[in-house]
Amino acid sequence: MTIRITWKRALATVLGLALLGMGVAWSGVINLAASSGHWAITDWFLHWTMRNSVRTHAAFTAPKDPADATGLVSAAGHFANSCAICHGAPGQKPAPVMQAATPPAPDLSVNAREWTDKQLFWILQHGVKYTGMPAWAVQDRPDEVRRMVAFVRRLPGMSAAQYRALVAEASPAIDPDNCTGCHGKDGRGRGAPDIPILGGQSPEYLLAALKGYANGTRSSAVMQQVAMRMDPVQMEAAARRFAAMPGLGAKPAGDPAAAQIVERGLPDKQLPACVSCHTPGKPYPVLAGQRASYIAARLRHWQGDKNIVDARKSHATMPVIARRIPKDMIDPIARYLAGDTGARR
Repeated sequence: MTIRITWKRALATVLGLALLGMGVAWSGVINLAASSGHWAITDWFLHWTMRNSVRTHAAFTAPKDPADATGLVSAAGHFANSCAICHGAPGQKPAPVMQAATPPAPDLSVNAREWTDKQLFWILQHGVKYTGMPAWAVQDRPDEVRRMVAFVRRLPGMSAAQYRALVAEASPAIDPDNCTGCHGKDGRGRGAPDIPILGGQSPEYLLAALKGYANGTRSSAVMQQVAMRMDPVQMEAAARRFAAMPGLGAKPAGDPAAAQIVERGLPDKQLPACVSCHTPGKPYPVLAGQRASYIAARLRHWQGDKNIVDARKSHATMPVIARRIPKDMIDPIARYLAGDTGARR
């Protein structure tokens, strides 16, 4: 007997299979316990699918410069705070409870070799569904992701001593929040180009910055992870401690064209003078003596922030102003504010 296939029979079959699948799911007989693991074929299929997805999306969306090795100190600090508990670190095993996940977090000293820099960037920026790998906590700081890519790339060859030197853990009695791991015991950022000098900043500004990172109104996955763990008393203590250190206040000097913008602005471009806001006694950061590389990086970040158009919003002011600065003047302005008349910092 020949069974004639019609579109009605085909549709009925599809609906029947769908209902069967829903019935199995509703029954609860499928074991989703992490302790049961995956079948070998399931594990292979999921990882195969994930690798194909990462390869395709990274090829089209990851930046051409996915790694930045100039900021390993801040990347190492964030890795120690957020990643080492799952992945382990040189000389440090991952937490057993995290390794009991399905799938467990991979050993990056081995796994990092399997990915290109662009693929690492995509994974770090966006995370991976159905695993414990989260997306980067803020999506508008690709500079932080690039620094983490460079750090992860070095993990396969990094010794425990090199890792400890980057993290530079402090005594909990002196620095309970380990701020000095990145900012240094002198508040000068351990010489890292992406970490600002804090010594000499006003305590009110530093406290406001910590609160902003904690509640998400300031954007930084690195700082958010630290600030959200601090209570108000700890924030106030850290702000007072770093503000009392020497650091900022060097007299601006250098390029006359930069001096024009910093001291008087460019009225024809509706660009106000930097000193109209950034002077001691005002609720904005002191820039005189700040690290030139840090100032330049922040200005370039704000110039690229195309989503901010309304200067009436407090968080939108700097992107609007930064886009009025001629691109070729960013480095001279940064060096002028730093008081750097010689080598770049």
